[in-house]
Amino acid sequence: MTFALLRPRMAAGAHSGKLAAVLAATIALTASATWATPLLVVDASSGAVLMEQEATKPWYPASLTKLVTVYAALKAVKDKRISLDTPLVVSARAAKMPPSKMGFKPGTEVTLDNALKMLMVKSANDLAIVIAEGISGSVENFAGEMNRVAAGLGMHQSHFVNPNGLHNDEHYSSAKDMALVAMALYRDFPEHEDLYGIGALRLGSQIIPTHNGLIGRYPGAEGMKTGFTCPAGFNVVVSATRGGRRLIAVVLGYPSAKSRTLKAASLLDISFAGRSSGPPLASLPDVGGSPPNMRSQVCTANRQEPGEDDYAVPVASNGPSGASDSESSAAFFASDGRSSGATTSSGVSAIAAQMATRPYFEPIPVYLGRAPGYTGPSVGARDARPSPSVGAAVTAAIAARSKEAAKTEKAEKPVKHARARPSAKPRPEAKPKPAATPKPDAPKPEASKGKHAGKGKKKPEKPET
Repeated sequence: MTFALLRPRMAAGAHSGKLAAVLAATIALTASATWATPLLVVDASSGAVLMEQEATKPWYPASLTKLVTVYAALKAVKDKRISLDTPLVVSARAAKMPPSKMGFKPGTEVTLDNALKMLMVKSANDLAIVIAEGISGSVENFAGEMNRVAAGLGMHQSHFVNPNGLHNDEHYSSAKDMALVAMALYRDFPEHEDLYGIGALRLGSQIIPTHNGLIGRYPGAEGMKTGFTCPAGFNVVVSATRGGRRLIAVVLGYPSAKSRTLKAASLLDISFAGRSSGPPLASLPDVGGSPPNMRSQVCTANRQEPGEDDYAVPVASNGPSGASDSESSAAFFASDGRSSGATTSSGVSAIAAQMATRPYFEPIPVYLGRAPGYTGPSVGARDARPSPSVGAAVTAAIAARSKEAAKTEKAEKPVKHARARPSAKPRPEAKPKPAATPKPDAPKPEASKGKHAGKGKKKPEKPET
């Protein structure tokens, strides 16, 4: 297994000691793998490819999909189709999603802002559905929006059928495309970049830790997204900044959360120490074919099948930074080296030691229900997607259409009722009859009760009664 751009360019007299250890770690980790999986590191500002391997090979993205979901949601906010304070309603379909999930009951309301935070930290599959239905009316409509977003960003190897990344053979992407959406999130929505690096959330008395083992451990790591399904393996998109330089690394198809995390850390170390230029990301040629199914390598018969998204590295939710714990973070990372036969490399232990400190995150509070002072409508699953012209109050147009439909229905009922009773209105032909030359000896009404005058025709007075 080799990297197309593995050898970083070094400045004269550069710090070779640390780099040598990092290179040793990378070589050991790379040699331990038994199959070639996609790897990529790009400069987030220039789009220069610093390292890559199979970067355009089709792959199942799993929960990395949620980066596209977030982009589509923030675009809807920017286009004033919805606001971050808009309450979204949990549907029965959302409540049936498998883990990872928040587990809210149907009918529960949660603002888009809180839903996005839970989506990124908990990787909640149910809230991905809630967001999709709130913005586009249905999962299917939202998947169409996701594909339009992908096309607009140049993600030509991607096709999405749901907002959470649960496995579907028709739902796929590539390392290149995942890097493209990661770069676009930072470029197009810089005001929301804190969303990707939240270490923990607090919902009432519940602490919800991040799935991303790099946040708080790898120097300069800003987060982004992890993902796992058996067909996809363990995936991650991570960004990190040092000296004002932001890099994005993508690792797909690894056999465990630990090996994936170590690989991402080693790729970032090499890239920060090495070259600063390379071919543009868009220049990487797309590769055809179908994504491989990693189930047999990742979810073996003698291993309990993990959930649809990984729980990565245990993260402290209380106590000071570096607090002791029964499970050592250093041992957690080093154990993967033992399983992969890479413990002979001092570089592996160096990376594990670098990330050994157990981080403490001050949880960000989230809540259920409406935002204080919000008086607009809530949104959820519906047949029609909202109009792009809807303002910050969002679905006022949808509510207006519903009221108009109700008025129209009420207005139609009397018309149908009148047609069902033709006697409610006089017959048009009966009006001219009284004006016709009346006979002077015509019988009086009381003398002809129950009888019709003039060969079975009604009297002029009859239709008026």
